[in-house]
Amino acid sequence: MNGAKFNVLLYSDESRSASFALAYTAMLMTNMPNMSLAVVTIKESNRGSNTETINQDSWPVSHQSERMKIILDILSARKADIHHQVIYCNPNIPDTANALLEYARKKSIDLIVIGAGDVGTLKGLIFGSLAHTLQKKSPIPVLQVKNVSEDFLERYKSKPSQALRLLEIDKQNGDC
Repeated sequence: MNGAKFNVLLYSDESRSASFALAYTAMLMTNMPNMSLAVVTIKESNRGSNTETINQDSWPVSHQSERMKIILDILSARKADIHHQVIYCNPNIPDTANALLEYARKKSIDLIVIGAGDVGTLKGLIFGSLAHTLQKKSPIPVLQVKNVSEDFLERYKSKPSQALRLLEIDKQNGDC
């Protein structure tokens, strides 16, 4: 990757698995200076698929949880090519997967990172999981992050990161 941008799409929501995906993506960013990141969220729409770019300074204000503040700190600390996109589509798994893949195709995305929270749950078995559906349909690599292990975290202890702080908060709250 000699100077060429490596375009990454991070699917983000308020789930714990999304925070693990964010932490992993932040660690990727520390090792890949040529990484361009599109943080994508989905909002419900009855009018089909549509996208909206949001300036980093005006990201979702409604997400005032400590987790969201840390996420914004992680992304703001890296003075890189980071964009936040809102994609409007029907909220079901197939339409959401199709909207994400359409966006990835249009923006020449090289890697999709997504939290894999519903993979082992009863809900995931009955309704399916967005992460699994995306991986099955995608012609580009999809990295599903289910959890971040202690060993993985220990390797990054010497690299202070807001992402690690986020995971420590999850541990203190018993979410891990």
